[in-house]
Amino acid sequence: MKLKLVISLIFTLSVIAHVQADQGDTDISLYTGTFDVIDKEGDDKTTLFGIEHKNPNLFRDTILGKFKPVTGAFMTGNSSVYVYTGVEAQYGIGPLKILPSFAPGYYEKGDGKDLGSVLEFKSEVKVGFDIFENSELSYSYSHISNNDWGDTNPGTDNQQITFSKNF
Repeated sequence: MKLKLVISLIFTLSVIAHVQADQGDTDISLYTGTFDVIDKEGDDKTTLFGIEHKNPNLFRDTILGKFKPVTGAFMTGNSSVYVYTGVEAQYGIGPLKILPSFAPGYYEKGDGKDLGSVLEFKSEVKVGFDIFENSELSYSYSHISNNDWGDTNPGTDNQQITFSKNF
């Protein structure tokens, strides 16, 4: 079931990317990293793999910075799945970009860590560098928790390396 959900999401994002590729306005990111970096119990640390979609045409310049919607999903080595959608800000200093984001989402624990609820919130800070034209390499650190709305709230801290390409 979880694998079908991730495959469906990847297929949907791929179709969106293909349809919008002609317009040159689709940003697709692939990332991998470590789920539950600070694993106090020593039993839930594992790998994660994910995909993310952003549409640069939906950027909004505000007093607080440049904002855009972000949608994505990841799956861990223990078959946990997180599907999310939210907002990402962008602040740039030359080729360096600082990208904080917030995204509520659906979490399914699979054989992995029980975060206490299916509704979880991801806060993330990403630091990226332009490496080629329309490409970026970045490192991010995120925290996922349910804000004490679930039965328990152990939370998880994650780190990722991301490659993004604007088509």
